[in-house]
Amino acid sequence: MTIPYIYNFRFSDPYLPTASFGYTERSLDGSVEPPLTRFQVDVNGQLKQYTWSAETESWNMFWSVPEDKCGVYGLCGDFGSCLVSTTLKPCACVNGFRPFNEKEWGYGDFAGGCRRESGGLCADNDGFNEIGDVRFDGGKTVSFQGTRSICEKSCLSNCSCIGLYHNEGSNTCKNVYGSLLNLRNSSSNGSKKDVFYIRVPRGIIKKNAHRTMVFVGSIVGSIVALGFMGMILLVFKKIIDYKRKDRYDDDGVCHGLNLKVFTYKELNGVTRGFSEKLGHGGFGVVFRGELSDSTLVAVKRLERPGSGEKEFRAEVCTIGNIQHVNLVRLRGFCSENSHRLLVYDYMPNGPLSAFLISDSPNLCWDVRFRVAVGTAKGIAYLHEECRDCIIHCDIKPENILLDSDYIAKVSDFGLAKLVGRDFSRVLATMRGTWGYVAPEWISGMAITPKADVYSYGMTLLEIIGGRRNVQAPQSAGNGNAFNEGRDGEKWFFPPWAARRIIEGNVAAIVDSRLGVAYNLEEANRLALVAIWCIQDDEEMRPTMGMVVKMLEGVVEVSIPPPPKLIQAIVAGESYHGIGTNSGMSKVDGCSDYNVGFSSAGSRSSLSNLSSPLEPKFSSLIE
Repeated sequence: MTIPYIYNFRFSDPYLPTASFGYTERSLDGSVEPPLTRFQVDVNGQLKQYTWSAETESWNMFWSVPEDKCGVYGLCGDFGSCLVSTTLKPCACVNGFRPFNEKEWGYGDFAGGCRRESGGLCADNDGFNEIGDVRFDGGKTVSFQGTRSICEKSCLSNCSCIGLYHNEGSNTCKNVYGSLLNLRNSSSNGSKKDVFYIRVPRGIIKKNAHRTMVFVGSIVGSIVALGFMGMILLVFKKIIDYKRKDRYDDDGVCHGLNLKVFTYKELNGVTRGFSEKLGHGGFGVVFRGELSDSTLVAVKRLERPGSGEKEFRAEVCTIGNIQHVNLVRLRGFCSENSHRLLVYDYMPNGPLSAFLISDSPNLCWDVRFRVAVGTAKGIAYLHEECRDCIIHCDIKPENILLDSDYIAKVSDFGLAKLVGRDFSRVLATMRGTWGYVAPEWISGMAITPKADVYSYGMTLLEIIGGRRNVQAPQSAGNGNAFNEGRDGEKWFFPPWAARRIIEGNVAAIVDSRLGVAYNLEEANRLALVAIWCIQDDEEMRPTMGMVVKMLEGVVEVSIPPPPKLIQAIVAGESYHGIGTNSGMSKVDGCSDYNVGFSSAGSRSSLSNLSSPLEPKFSSLIE
């Protein structure tokens, strides 16, 4: 909140008994007013930001911290558990307990927690209810060896004991004392796990057993009726499958597209039980696989609950129609029961992000330039050449893959935002990755393809510098990495790079691992284009089609104005030097590199740069 962004905050006296602040909104450039905004600490403990929509005349929640309501510490109080965070009443007492204050729970205030349904904590007829493999905060444990019977006797002998863990495999006990907060499922490894048993009156145990018998009886009684209904549904399914044949070929392939429909069993075999993980993202996990003809593929297992088969297949057929040399090719898909998987060509050299860390293999300048141009062409195809304009919404190095020849392939574009050609902009919930999202996402405005242009500009800076825009803390003098502040803050590269580029000192930002083996004219062109792409006003950013022409030298690139936003989200003017690497490291994707390019000048002058910004990275980017 101390970052000079679109709000100016005023804090109250820190010695007063209450913590409060006021704020005013301010325009970034004096012409565009930010949206009306209010902050609210909700009754459940979440800090929420709302923006006012003049079109709908309503408040829209922009973000909340923590995002998941169940992440609020102690939300459900002692002996309470958070079940579903999206409901109005997410909390419930564990079995054998009831709300300490029924009236407060009825109003949605669960902080008072729960108490035993009958008797005090230390009753003569206590027993134990099985809760399962769970973890919680606030309790203290005492461990020892013993059977479950020994565990129970030990716990019952102490009135402060609220429950116990027992592991049948290792025959170990853990008696639990104190409070039980933030109850949640555990992720214990192995077949034998620590099972938690909570101390309750024995009458509750008998009541639960009776309920279980009634429940099981009702299920058995319903099976006969459900079986009859299942036969009817099977007939309807056959009819629906028959009607679908006008949309799909007999082998399940979309009309006019070479997309294969895989079964889940097939993909389980192709990936050897999903054993070799390549990576993961917001939509799911990617695994390496090998088809029967020895073709290597990447299988993405989606995690998108609520996606119906009809909508998924229609979306996949749209994706399959997108073919471009700089887009990852979709080979097929699986839509079986709840399983949703996509099968892509395998990219042996992985994501571009793997080459943007100090100790990674180095890419020569020729490969970097080809990756920059190829990525721009792929995005331009999505924006300007598809039947529907497709806004990628998450352009970043992790989503730019390199094939065996180091050709850039944009990935993760199939489930982005499709915009009809009749619309110039579209309202969408915020998506993407902090550090690459355009200002219009943050302000809650409707977006256009220019949001992708901004993300591409941020990525282009990383390609030129051979480093991430957000530098994690590390020791000084490590390769080409920029050092951190004295307090270990993350270092934000774009504001510093923008200043150097506009001053004409592009050599200062080029990856020092290249030495002088790069084309200075191309480096200048890429750097200027990057700054044009990250302009605050989307109208000033070029289209991706124009970006391609600028990168290829067809259109002359002028000096851009400094972007005010990335200067506004950083604070401080201190700087503690740049680590340099005068030697040339091994480069990937190139043969012996021809150093006949224009000289980039001496690199020794880097240590004498005058007062560049050392930004302290904002929580907005994190």
